Amino acid sequence: MAGFVPRVKVTRMGRLSTEGNTMAKYLLLKHYRGAPAAVNDVPMDQWTPEEITTHVAYMRDFASRLEGTGEFVDGQALAPEGTFVRYDGEGRPPVTDGPFAETKDLIAGWMVIDVDSYDRAIELAGELSAAPGAGGKPIHEWLEVRPFLTEPPTITE
Repeated sequence: MAGFVPRVKVTRMGRLSTEGNTMAKYLLLKHYRGAPAAVNDVPMDQWTPEEITTHVAYMRDFASRLEGTGEFVDGQALAPEGTFVRYDGEGRPPVTDGPFAETKDLIAGWMVIDVDSYDRAIELAGELSAAPGAGGKPIHEWLEVRPFLTEPPTITE
C-alpha cells in the first residue's frame, strides 16, 4: 500500500503508480450500487427533506474547505436520467437506453480533487464518506478513488 491513513478502509482496484505523485488529480466517485454497501445504507429517496438538506450542506462545506486549500477542482451530483450515444457514420447517431449496465444506475456523483499525494486523496475520500445520511448518521459509503491518467499507457507485446 502506498501509505497508511488511520480509520480509512481501502480496497484496491487495478494498478496504481505512486511515482511522481505531486499535485495529482483524483476522481472521487460516488456510486448508487456496485460498491460494497454503506454502513448507513438507506437510499436517498427514502430520506426526509431535512436529511437531504443536511447531506447537501455537508458536501458543499467539504468542497468549500477544499477550495480554500486549493485542492478542489469540481464536483457534481448527477440526475438519474441519461442516454447512450455513439458515432455511427454520417447522419444522426444511434441513441439507446440499454441493455447494458448504465452509469445512471451506478454513478450518483463525483468530485475532482488536486492533491499532493495518494495518501491525501484517501484521507479526503474517507472524510467525504462520512457525509450524513438517514437519521443524520454518517453514511460510511465506499467511494472509488481513481487517479487521472497523466501519460498514455505503455503498451508492450
